[in-house]
Amino acid sequence: MIGYWDPLPTARRLVETLDVSAGQIFAGRWDQRNWRNVPGPFYAGETDSLAIGRLGAPEHICYDDDLGGGFGFEFIYRQPLNEHETRAVMDGCRAEFYSGYNWDGDDHRTVDAVRGWWRDRGRVREWAVAIAADWGADTHPHWGYNAGLRYSGHYHDAAQGHRDFVAYLDDGLEAYLRGYLLWLDERRGPGPGEALPRL
Repeated sequence: MIGYWDPLPTARRLVETLDVSAGQIFAGRWDQRNWRNVPGPFYAGETDSLAIGRLGAPEHICYDDDLGGGFGFEFIYRQPLNEHETRAVMDGCRAEFYSGYNWDGDDHRTVDAVRGWWRDRGRVREWAVAIAADWGADTHPHWGYNAGLRYSGHYHDAAQGHRDFVAYLDDGLEAYLRGYLLWLDERRGPGPGEALPRL
């Protein structure tokens, strides 16, 4: 993708077709956002630990392990790039029991903060590689009741999300973020032949 596609007009239009308000879906707090969230308008703050966001948006949502011994909170690892993906992200956000997502990231992000997140991406990548290996394994004796085979499919799917996140960090995310920097700074896409800002 060259430049940046703003998903918010589509998201607002989709909310108008629902039987709930935007405030009922998007109540996540910026000061509680998960540090793994990829910069962009959508992000997760403190969410429930049911880990069902990937059912609606497997190409956009991952789970962390911050609660220990299994699923913790959700986060956005890939922002939507078109209407179909925006609908998927909205589905994932709507499934969150505590309304821990929000779509006001553009109001909080700064160019310097996005560049800082990118500089620190090694920390995110290292975490994602490690958790993908752990959750992708067939046995987890250290997890107690969560170690049962009945949960393995859910953990293996989550591990695939982490592997997808690593792949996106390695190829694709830089181009997205360069377009997002221009959007944050000037609220526009690039002109013909215009170079995007550097990360």
